[in-house]
Amino acid sequence: MQIMKLITAIVRPFKLDELRLAVAQLGVQGMTVSEVIECEHGARAKVEIAVIDSIFEPVIEALANVARTGRRGDGRIIVGGLEQAIRIRTGEMGDAAT
Repeated sequence: MQIMKLITAIVRPFKLDELRLAVAQLGVQGMTVSEVIECEHGARAKVEIAVIDSIFEPVIEALANVARTGRRGDGRIIVGGLEQAIRIRTGEMGDAAT
């Protein structure tokens, strides 16, 4: 089984379409997006992406480059280890489930 990472990014909402395109070009098939409110900066989008270790660095770079405006409040990227992923419908596990 391949090592996986869970990437959580808090970004400006107007950057979402551009982010989706950038990570799709790297082979990311899905991501979860939630609306969140930050105390200082208001509405933001929380993006969660599970990736295998081999594409982790390019995905992080793409997220950072696309989300960066150079202004205060651009957001943050948080990375954690992901022990297992399971697709409920099919029972697929690991990378096949992301």
